[in-house]
Amino acid sequence: MRSSNHFILLAALIVFLSSCGSRKYSKNNKQIEKAANKANNNSYKSYNTLSYIDEFKGVAVEEMNANGIPASITLAQGILESGSGNSDLAKYANNHFGIKCTSDWRGKNYFRDDDQKNDCFRVYKDARESFRDHSEFLKRKRYSFLFQLDKNDYKSWAQGLKTAGYATNPKYPDLLINTIEKYQLYQYDQSESEKQKIAREDRVFTEINQNIPQEKAKFTPVETPPPGAKPIIADGTYTVVKGDTLYNIAKRFNLTVDQLKMLNEMSSDAIKLGQTLKVK
Repeated sequence: MRSSNHFILLAALIVFLSSCGSRKYSKNNKQIEKAANKANNNSYKSYNTLSYIDEFKGVAVEEMNANGIPASITLAQGILESGSGNSDLAKYANNHFGIKCTSDWRGKNYFRDDDQKNDCFRVYKDARESFRDHSEFLKRKRYSFLFQLDKNDYKSWAQGLKTAGYATNPKYPDLLINTIEKYQLYQYDQSESEKQKIAREDRVFTEINQNIPQEKAKFTPVETPPPGAKPIIADGTYTVVKGDTLYNIAKRFNLTVDQLKMLNEMSSDAIKLGQTLKVK
């Protein structure tokens, strides 16, 4: 009987301690959320994936130039880990990469269930600090082999992150690669010198093809819509008509071809008569 009573008391003590711990974590999170709400005037910027890329591609390229981590990898990880900037961790803790607390972490904490109940995550003063810490995190010894890879080889980087144990999901490399290719994030992995080299090659290619009438016609900008073109309608779409190309449609709506393809999740330049395209 005495043993049974001891068991009941022990169980009650465990429940009590667990309850105290949960209240402690909840109180901590409410303080973090209150501070974040005050800093943002209770109004958080809502992102979709394209606006998230546009917002953070600059800092991803800066970190790539400073630390050698492909911007495409950084952006894809941010998209996946933060729900394109809309997760509670991103909104309240400015944590875009799901980086957890470690023994050397001296900043504030935010708690949520992950691999374990009430896992501890780092809190940053802003998103830029999160991107910087992501770079520092990957400079740890366990990830050192990644920096021997070509920074333009995002596929090997994605596989390497899984090998190093960055994520437990066995499909993590595929998720990264699919995100990079869907949104053409690899374009941000080129340095300025590489972009200038490509631009020079493009100019040479254009000059060579100026003597080929059909090629010259293909790339001639169209300043006004062709006869019969439908105007942009309220929902921000345009219907392809005879004579249209991706180039002249993009030009008409002040977009680049890459931006137009990204808006419509296109992997090629092919369009067809009657196709509806998003143009804003």
